[in-house]
Amino acid sequence: MAVEVGQSAPDFTLYDTDRNQRSLSEFRGKNVVLAFFPGAFTGACTNEMCTFRDQLGQYEGMNAQVIGITVDPPFAQKAWCDANNVTYPFLSDYAREVTNLYDLAFPNLAGLQGYVACNRAVIIVDGAGVVRFTWTAPSPPTEPDYDEVRSAVAALG
Repeated sequence: MAVEVGQSAPDFTLYDTDRNQRSLSEFRGKNVVLAFFPGAFTGACTNEMCTFRDQLGQYEGMNAQVIGITVDPPFAQKAWCDANNVTYPFLSDYAREVTNLYDLAFPNLAGLQGYVACNRAVIIVDGAGVVRFTWTAPSPPTEPDYDEVRSAVAALG
């Protein structure tokens, strides 16, 4: 079942690019922008994550933490982050636990039978851990409306 606005965001723990475990709950007190995406080193995903990188100061000014989540392993995420100068946390959902928990599984991405990626989605969680905004791409190449995402964070005060 997909997460819905108004419900508590399911907590999770995943590895970051340095193979440290990070949990959603550690960001309590901050607004959190969970940016799920299909895969590193792809066009739309690179554009999306670099757009968040370029707007990071705006999010920080709104007491918000951006977190990228994909099913790529931490090693690939680290190489991608280093190549693109991304400093916000990237979390690896290689076991697809969070992808399934948030109902974002995208089977057979790019026609690869049996390969399950996570769909592109943005979920905003407020400082109390409540989901305040959700957006899921109608297809993998579709990027979010970045102005809408920033406005949703700004509305949290």
